[in-house]
Amino acid sequence: MRKKELSAIFASFLLAGTVLTGCSTSEKQASEDAVEKEQEQTVNKEETKNETEVKEVNYAQVFQEAITELEKAKEGKEVDYVKVTELYKNNLQSLVQDRDAEFEDQLDLHITTALQAGKDGTLDKVVVKQLFDKLMQKVFYTTIKHDFTEINEKWGNKEEVTKELEEAKGYYAILQSTVEKRDNANGTNLVDAIAGGFEEIEKAVEAENQLGFSLGKQVVDKSLMKTFYLATGAIPNGYATKASEAAKQDKELAKVEQAEGWAFYQSLFSYLNGHAAEEAAFIQQQFDLQTDIATLNPDAVNKAFIRGFSKIALDEYKESEETWGEDKSPITALEGALFIDIIGEDIKGLIGEAEYSKLTEKAQQYLEAAKAKDKTAGDPLLKELQDTLQTVIEKAE
Repeated sequence: MRKKELSAIFASFLLAGTVLTGCSTSEKQASEDAVEKEQEQTVNKEETKNETEVKEVNYAQVFQEAITELEKAKEGKEVDYVKVTELYKNNLQSLVQDRDAEFEDQLDLHITTALQAGKDGTLDKVVVKQLFDKLMQKVFYTTIKHDFTEINEKWGNKEEVTKELEEAKGYYAILQSTVEKRDNANGTNLVDAIAGGFEEIEKAVEAENQLGFSLGKQVVDKSLMKTFYLATGAIPNGYATKASEAAKQDKELAKVEQAEGWAFYQSLFSYLNGHAAEEAAFIQQQFDLQTDIATLNPDAVNKAFIRGFSKIALDEYKESEETWGEDKSPITALEGALFIDIIGEDIKGLIGEAEYSKLTEKAQQYLEAAKAKDKTAGDPLLKELQDTLQTVIEKAE
């Protein structure tokens, strides 16, 4: 398939959700009827929730079975899209739709459109595999976040909290191989960090320490965000760099890697967009297959991520200052430190190792001050953190 054809198909695929808003009255009515039917099905699913939860232990198995079938595309073999679609609709779709409703997303639309395009032969089959794989990984990631929310809401009921925690660990088990790949490629220790985060949560549940839980969940969440960043915008192992390098020799491979970067990036886009909309949109555009692969600029993508995550860290520190004396203050102080860590190697390259060491030391000291509610110690540390992060943003322009 030629690059032009692939780009046009992918553009249609991405715009599918938008197209629905411009359809005719009859099409709108049909769409509304479908939504109504879907809502009825959701009610029925809710009534059999216990039965659905039992099936959750099979998510990893079903996902792997679908991936194994889709992997045949890489070997030039025929893919049984009917089988994959049935696996998806019978086992995974309700979970995807739940997350779509909760996070105002359209992953079910993207996934079903991709599978149909693979079946029709209108989208490169390897691209279809990558989209299904990485978009489902976003679903598992956001389901961990959902379970953490459930833990917070059910706090005090240890049995229910423990059940939600086990579910979150089960979803993470599906993502762990992705984390391991990033560790191996970048020399990071994210698997250990996430294991430590879950261990802290378990201790907090046992001790009925809700603040401890909130701190532990931030380590898990932001370590997964760092995983997705390393897969997309980090240099030299992110897909922005891989796609750009591949474009010099194999445009079709480059397009597959661009699509893979786009799909991975979806796990970060919403958060980044809420704090740094300009940077978020630029990265999205660079990974879009409508963008000529020859113009994909990995350095510009990397710098947009650096500015974006630095702005998020600044927002977290601002919130920590505004909620000083409350439990929220040390939580957001930790988030600020974790967002600094996400782009730690990049910051080191911009301001030097010595200054970066000072930055991480100040971040830790500020966290301790927030925990101790020591404003005298916290205020000057906060000012230094903010100044350094502003410098990082300016250097990444």
